[in-house]
Parts: sequence; structure tokens; C-alpha cells
Amino acid sequence: MPVSSDELAAELRGALSGPARFDPGTRALYSTDASNYRQVPVGVVYPRTEDDVAAAVAIARRHGVPITGRGAGTSIAGNAVGPGLVLEFARYLNRIVDIDPDRRLARVQPGVVLDSLRAAVADHGLTFGPDPSTHSRCTLGGMIGNNACGTHSVAWGKTVDNVHSLDVLLSDGTRLEVGATSPTELDRLCARGDRTGRLYQELRTLRDDVGDLVRRSFPDLTRRVSGYNLDQLLPENGFHLARALVGTEGSCAAVLGATVELVPSPPVRSMTVLGFSDTYAAADEVPRLRGLGALAIEGLSAELVDVVRRRNPASPALPLLPGGRSWLLVECGGTDQAEAEAAAQRIAAAMGERAEHVIHTAPARMAALWKIREEGSGYSTRMAGSERWSGWEDAAVPPERLGAYLREFDALLARFGRRGVTYGHYGDGCIHVRIDFDLLSAPGATDYRAFLEAAADLVVAHGGSVSGEHGDGQARSALLTRMYPPEVIKAFERFKAAFDPDDLFNPGQIVRPRPVDTDLRLLVAPPRLPSRTTLALHADDGDLAAATRRCVGMGKCLNTTGGVMCPSYRATKEEKHSTRGRAHLLFEMLAGRLVRRGWRSPEVRDALDLCLSCKGCKSDCPVDVDMATYKAEFLHHHYRRRIRPAAHYSMGFLPLWLAVGKHAPRLANRVLSGPLAPALKRLGGIDTRRDVPKLAAQTLQAWWSDRRPTTGTAAGARVVLFPDTFTNHFDTHIGRDAVAALEALGHAVRIPREPVCCGLTWHSTGQLGIARTMARRTARLLRPQLDQGMPVVGLEPSCTAFLRNDALELAPHDPDVQALAAATKTFAEWIEPTRTQWQRIETGPQALVQVHCHQYAELGFAADQATLDATGTRARVLDSGCCGLAGNFGFERGHYDVSIACAEQALLPAVRGAAPDTEIVADGFSCRTQLRQTTDAEPVHLATLVARALDLSGS
Repeated sequence: MPVSSDELAAELRGALSGPARFDPGTRALYSTDASNYRQVPVGVVYPRTEDDVAAAVAIARRHGVPITGRGAGTSIAGNAVGPGLVLEFARYLNRIVDIDPDRRLARVQPGVVLDSLRAAVADHGLTFGPDPSTHSRCTLGGMIGNNACGTHSVAWGKTVDNVHSLDVLLSDGTRLEVGATSPTELDRLCARGDRTGRLYQELRTLRDDVGDLVRRSFPDLTRRVSGYNLDQLLPENGFHLARALVGTEGSCAAVLGATVELVPSPPVRSMTVLGFSDTYAAADEVPRLRGLGALAIEGLSAELVDVVRRRNPASPALPLLPGGRSWLLVECGGTDQAEAEAAAQRIAAAMGERAEHVIHTAPARMAALWKIREEGSGYSTRMAGSERWSGWEDAAVPPERLGAYLREFDALLARFGRRGVTYGHYGDGCIHVRIDFDLLSAPGATDYRAFLEAAADLVVAHGGSVSGEHGDGQARSALLTRMYPPEVIKAFERFKAAFDPDDLFNPGQIVRPRPVDTDLRLLVAPPRLPSRTTLALHADDGDLAAATRRCVGMGKCLNTTGGVMCPSYRATKEEKHSTRGRAHLLFEMLAGRLVRRGWRSPEVRDALDLCLSCKGCKSDCPVDVDMATYKAEFLHHHYRRRIRPAAHYSMGFLPLWLAVGKHAPRLANRVLSGPLAPALKRLGGIDTRRDVPKLAAQTLQAWWSDRRPTTGTAAGARVVLFPDTFTNHFDTHIGRDAVAALEALGHAVRIPREPVCCGLTWHSTGQLGIARTMARRTARLLRPQLDQGMPVVGLEPSCTAFLRNDALELAPHDPDVQALAAATKTFAEWIEPTRTQWQRIETGPQALVQVHCHQYAELGFAADQATLDATGTRARVLDSGCCGLAGNFGFERGHYDVSIACAEQALLPAVRGAAPDTEIVADGFSCRTQLRQTTDAEPVHLATLVARALDLSGS
């Protein structure tokens, strides 16, 4: 850190109402964004007010420390990282100040998330037109900085086309509101003798000097994002200073607020999916589609669709595509269904025999297709046998040149021996591509630079822009000299100097840039710590460094609604509690430059402490980051040969304590709920606000031993019902209901008499040696039944997922473990094929269903849904994320508040708002326990619902 950093930190903390952080962990978190670059900041400020921003800028200026603004940190060009002070606007400055539906305007602070604005104006039939794929977490300030575009730019343009005015702060503390300026107003402003007057004088002189040059030199292109918007100073554009500042990437002023323009949003949509023989054929037809009123014209390549097919063969989007090897998704809208369908038919008619087509009007189907497109950057990062990166990410050419450009671009890739996956905004000629650059070696970096320079020359030859969406940043600013003549580059420098003569704001962006091959994250911070893992990490060949490189920073884990990922971030809004933040800290731990204590790192330990190990990221993250597994690996090393937290002994060893407690369950329950309970909880590292679940009077295995098993029927099969720790010792009635249902369907059930355990509790606390021993012992005990072809049916989703997946990470070469994993099925997976044997109940109960996180991430819910349908259950499956208890997490001291906050995000309000006769279905013991301890509900397991449907339940 600079010599003055302590003084700077003290001054900032004394002047601001928001936090200012200078610790190594925070600096590591903000040293990168979604780009290939890494610059370590001096510190990070989280301004709560506009006055905080002004104070931070003034203090930084006095200390000579540059300022970099940041929203969600999803910049792919590297324009949200810098060596000075980072101002993070998203945390607090995120208020929608005003909505004027009549004038179609909204006033927002810079940290407002795009989807929040869209939701707020939706009831007025309006939306904000630009919609990048990161719409669920990107901020309006970031969009203004980058001049972001999105899927619907063919209809509604770029951000620059949708900004009315800006409230900005200059580096000297001058604050002004800028927008369109009439000639009379411009004269008046220039006549002022203050800083504002001088600014307008300099800009007017600049306009007069270079106006004709700008008209000649700027490409006639809707997706020109590169460089400064000097064209907005021209008289024909109304000397629109706000729009001139859009796309400056925070290099001229700090945006304190914005008034943005809204557009009517057609209430009904349709999608025509066109299939072509290859990408070139699809691109060649784009000009024919423009002018037909489409809202969006997006392209998918066969390579991208193949990634989806390998990653998720059951993806609901795949059957929705017509034949072909390249596709265009053409969205139209209307005031009603008939109008939207008629628009789709016009698109299909315009194509005629040139393309196969399918028309979709169901919102769920269209959403499935858009998901492929929106998550393309993540999906394409991990291809078979390679890592692929941004860099040449979003160039744009005139749509009529798109086919020719793609043909030459693919030839360029071949010349450099590179492969890329293309997709993007074909309607505007903007192509996204992830390329298998070698960013791990110096020769690879040199090759990377040579490719970018050649690609820039190619796009300019086609009349294009080196950036068509994400801005220039460090990835492309140095390429601007290949796109613009020297006189325009000098005009950019004059524009920057008029606003920021001291080069305080985001230096190196657009003007006086750093080289494109400098500050490459993987090259400047290679791993120093050995990164081979105890767990197999099959997807990354046992290399934690490769696993951390999966995270490309796109920030889907910052979503606050839908899916599971990431519950702790949703509760705290702290970057270090996001999947991205944790991955970046692990990366920095291995690099050893900022996070220097290796596996003993307190920064990583503290970030992982609030990881619920829900595995939501394994499913929701487009690049398959698996933080639960990385956490287990880290804890294994962090506490190796050290005293562990008390909870690791009390709950990590839970199966052993229960094996003792089962001999006197009533006594154990009395002790754990009596006067000694608080002291015992504190001793065991358990939050005293938590009730310890009561042991059943008889374990499931003991009940089974007292019972004569049935032989089944000829139509049935012999099955092993796995007595997981939680069903065996706590909710034994679920096991009895499962036995009754399975036997009623003709199956001969067997329950092991010997103690068996998957090892989950030891795994989640990082005690991998014991976890491996338990998994192998259980697999060995069950091997005789496995050799007879008997499936193992699990009732507890976390244990079932562990047997099927995590055990293979612990003991990948153990044949018993392999056999057990292959034989393990969920209760629903086993009985769902037999549902034709039982009479369907047409009017079963109404139910809310909370899907266990591990089931969501690894097991799937399709069989459960079919089984619920067969029981006649009118089920609403909650898209509410993690329950918050998450095994041992919610019991551990220090986690209670976050655990409850996770549950309060959606689950608990939904349960409290349900009708009194609604069944609450939760297969996970953690989910049921959280609900029992926070509501009056008594949740049921699917096995109980099935038993009741068969009139067999004893619960």
C-alpha cells in the first residue's frame, strides 16, 4: 500500500458516514471485475450519501489517489478496476428517487439495479430499454459508464439513447446537472465565469474545432460504443452533455444521479426461432429481418448449444429449437396475443424456405431460450478441454456486413490456432465470443495482444467498432488508435481534460491507456501455493487453481431473487459473501500476494464462514463453481493438526453422538431442553436461540429390527432404504411411511441393521479423512446388496446427493463407492415409474413445496413433480432459495441471524401467507427443522404424501 494509505484511511473514516476499508481481503475482492485484468486498489469506500461521494473525491484528490467507480463489478473490459480508491455505489446509493409515468422518466441513484427499476415501472406498462444479460444485478451507474446495450437494442437503442439528464460531480467538487442544451442556454452557460462556465466554453470550442472530423470519422453504426460520444456535442444532437458523458467509463466525472427515459413495453411477446445450416447463413439473413418490427434479433451458435446439451441434457430449451446448426431468436411484441403471433408469422414469412422455424408464445418456453442466450458468456467459458476468455468480446459491424465479417473472423481464429464460441446481438451486428487464449504465460500474452490488434484491424475494415456494448476499458482502449485517426484521439484527450484536468477519475480508460497485455490477472498473480486437492475435483483434475479460474466475475451470484445462489450474499449484501467474492479470495490465497497466510488465511476463513454449503452455485452458476466443495477442502487444510471450532466436534460428529443418545432418547431430550441446555449449547458451539431437535423414541433401524419384512410381489423389486442419520434418529415416521408406500407398490424393502452413514457431517466441517472412512465403510457394508442389483433409495436429499456425488470426490477410485453412487436413487426417482400402478387422485391436497438445495443442485425435481401430480397434489413449488438452516450452519454460534434472514427472504413469508389447509412439503430435515422453529407449520415429506394417497400413512 502507498505510504499515505493509513493517513488516507483515517481521513476518509473521519469524514464519511459509509464504511472505508483498506484491509487486504477487501482490496483483493475489488482487484478484479469480470475482465481478464487485475489492479489492486488502495482501498474501497461505500458511500451512503452524495455528500460521502463528494468528501471521498476531495480527500482522494488531496492525496493524489485516483478514483474508480464501481457498480456490480460485471465489467468485461476491465473498466471497474484501478490502482486507487474504489467507490462502490451499489451498496447504499440504490434508491429509485422518482417515477413520472406521464413523462416516461425515472430518477435514480447510480447503484439502482436494472431489474429493480424495471419492476418498479412495469405496472405503468413501461420499461428501461437497454437490458444487458446481467440485468438482474448490473446497476444504472455502470450501464451509464459503459453505454450498455442488451438484447432489445434493435428496438430501444443503447443507454446513451435513453438518458435524459445526469447529476455529476467534477474532480474539484463542482456539482452540476447536465442534459440537452439549447443554443441560447449554451451561450448563457459559457458566459459564466466559474468552473461550470469554463467547462462549457472548452466543450463548445472542442465541438467547433472537431465537429466535421467527428462526422467523417465516427462509423455509421448503431452499436458504436468505443471512444467518447463527441457526436452528442454536435448541434444536430442538441449539445447533449449528459449523453456525451454516457460511455466515459467513469473517467470524466462521478455520476450521483440520473434521469432516464422509459419506453412502453409490449405486454405480450412472441418468439420466432429460425434455424440455419451455419452461423454465416444466419448472419447473412439479418438485414432481411431488420425493419420488420422485431424487438430483438439474437444469435446462437451450435457450439454454444452443444455446451448447454453437455452441461444439462434435460434443458427445457433444447427441444424448442428447430433443425439447424445456428439459430436466430427473433422476439416480437403486441398489445394482445393475436398481434404478437401475427408479428411472429411475419418474421417466419419473410424467411420463407431460407430457414426452418418454430414460433413460441408460452412465456416459460421463451424464458428457457433466453436463458441460453443470457448465460452464454458463462457457458462458453468452459468448453471440452479448454478454458475460454473474454478479450475480443463485443465488437460490432454494420448488420449488412455481419456474414462477411464472421467468415473472415473465423479465418483469423484459425490463423492464430484459436477456437471461439460466437453468439450475440446479430440484429445490431454485435458479436460476443469467448476464445481459448493462453493467458497463463508470457508468450500467450504476446499472442493475445497480436490477435486483438489483428481483430481490431478486421472490424475497422468492415466499418465497425472495437466495442459494441461493454466499453473500452483496458481491453480495448489501446486499440482505439486503430479505429480513429490521431486527431480524434487528441479530441478525446481534450474532452477528458475539460472535465478532469488532474486525471483523477479512472485513469487509463479510453485516453492514455495501459497496454492490453498488461495487468493480466492470471499472469501477474499465478498460484504460489500448491493447489492439488484432497478431494478429487473431477471437473478440474484435482487443481484448486483451475477451479478458482472458473469464476469469470459475471456476478450471477449477486442476484437477489430466483434460484438458490447465493443465500449469504442475499442476507448480507457483502461481496465477500458472494460466490464470486469467495472464488476471488481463494484465487488470491493461492497467489499469495495480498492474502498471504495460505491455507491459514483468516480472510478466506471469514468469507467461507457464512457459506451455507447449499450447492446452489453448482447449479445456478453458469461456470459450475462448487463453493461447498471448495469450502470443505479449505476447512480440511485450515484446521489440519489444529483445534477446531466446537461446532465441528458437536455437529461434525453428530452421527456418533446420536449412536450414544439412541440408548436413552428420553433422557437426552430432557437434558438438551432443560436447565443445562444453554450451557451445553455454548459448550458445543451452538447458538442458544436454537432448539435441539428431539430424538425419536425408537430409531428407524430399531423399528425395522422388530418388524417382519415383506417379500414383495413379482412386479416389484428388492430395494435398500437408506437409514440416513436424520431419518433414523429424528423423523423416523418418514421412514415408516416410505416403507409402507414401497411395500404397497410391491417392493421388498431392506434396511441395513448395521450403522451406516454417508459422512456428510464430517465433510461439511472439513474433516475429510473421517468423511472418507465413513463413506467407504458404508459402501462396503452395502456391497452385497449392490451386487444383487438392489437400488439404494434415499429419503434425505443431502445424504442422497452425498452418496451419489460427494462420496466420489472423497474416494474416486473405490469400486464400492462407485457402485453405491451408481445405485443411489431418490424416493421419487424410484417410485415415479410405478405411478401407473396406482389410481391417480384428482383432488389431493394443496401444497407449498420447498425443494432442498442439494436436490435442486444435484438431484433434480422432475420425478418429485410427477409423483406429486400422481397423488393429485396441487403443488406450488417455491422458488425461494435456501431455507437458511443448511445442516449444521444455522445451529452454529454466529450464524443465527443470517440463517433467519435467508429464510425470511421468501420461504417464511410464503408459508405464513399460505391457507390454513395447505400442506408444507419439505423433504430436507434442515428445511423442516427451520420451519418448525420459525412457524406453526408441521412440514411433511413426499413419502408421507404418497403413503397418505395410498391410505397407508401412520404419521
